[in-house]
Amino acid sequence: MAIPKLVLACILLFAIVLQQVNSQGLKIDFYKKTCPSLESVVYATTARYISRVPSFAAALLRMHFHDCFVRGCDGSVLISSTSNNTAEKDSIPNQSLRGFQVIDAVKSAVERQCPGQVSCADILALVARDAVSLINGPSWPVPLGRRDGRVSNATEALFGLPPPFFNATQLIAAFASKNLTVKDLVVLSGSHTIGFSHCSTITTRLYNFTGVGDSDPSMDPNYVAALKRKCSPTDRTSIIQMDPGSSQSFDVNYYATVQKRRGLFQADAALLTNNETNAYVTKHSTSSATSSFFKDFAASMVKMGNIQVLTGSAGEIRRICSAIN
Repeated sequence: MAIPKLVLACILLFAIVLQQVNSQGLKIDFYKKTCPSLESVVYATTARYISRVPSFAAALLRMHFHDCFVRGCDGSVLISSTSNNTAEKDSIPNQSLRGFQVIDAVKSAVERQCPGQVSCADILALVARDAVSLINGPSWPVPLGRRDGRVSNATEALFGLPPPFFNATQLIAAFASKNLTVKDLVVLSGSHTIGFSHCSTITTRLYNFTGVGDSDPSMDPNYVAALKRKCSPTDRTSIIQMDPGSSQSFDVNYYATVQKRRGLFQADAALLTNNETNAYVTKHSTSSATSSFFKDFAASMVKMGNIQVLTGSAGEIRRICSAIN
């Protein structure tokens, strides 16, 4: 009897995950004995929030990315500032992050079931996965066993996160520094298929790209005109869809948007300037490529979730996610 393609793909992904994480000290069944109900508790709590506010899915996925790119996936983005330290959370690139209440609620629910066992870093990784799957996006096995970091520094976030104005060379270098490939870059950029941004992030691109009151010539002029109708030069608060018309649906429409020169950020447009990323954008710009993108996204998310993880006796298991013990 032939094995269905989707089942085979899941089996292969699981095998790849096991191979990738063995050297990191993470395991799919890390909490099998200490917190067997973990994933069901995380899913149920996350679902309550996503059902009321679906846009949290994009926010929580972004939070996981911002955590992993600074000091690795150690939950340091969740730590609040103190009188003696300005934490990552308050760095300029992170000031628009939201959904921390979801993580806090999940942590509280997990603590009631398994006190002192599960790290905030693991909870964030699970919540990001579940949030995406709850809006009909892909799912993936999440290897567990991360420990929480004790350091959170705003300056590190300011310089460690790739900004939306990076070009292809800069983006490739930023991802390579985290052992992520060019393919991972373009696949994870696909997360821009959901969510919103603020007008302030594209003001320069619309109104003063080279300092002479011009717009970015890489953008479709009709798209520029549409964005200008929504965003004045001084608008700091209005929000705009990252994937117009499809911002709450996890799909391949983002790649079609980029191909039409309607990517919201310079970093989106940069995907057309590199042969490898351009080829992926072209290949995945139709709905027939959805299953391929979902498989690739799942694999890249597993890789991202392994960045510089703390395991064993390193770090700690925080009692609350917003403060070190």
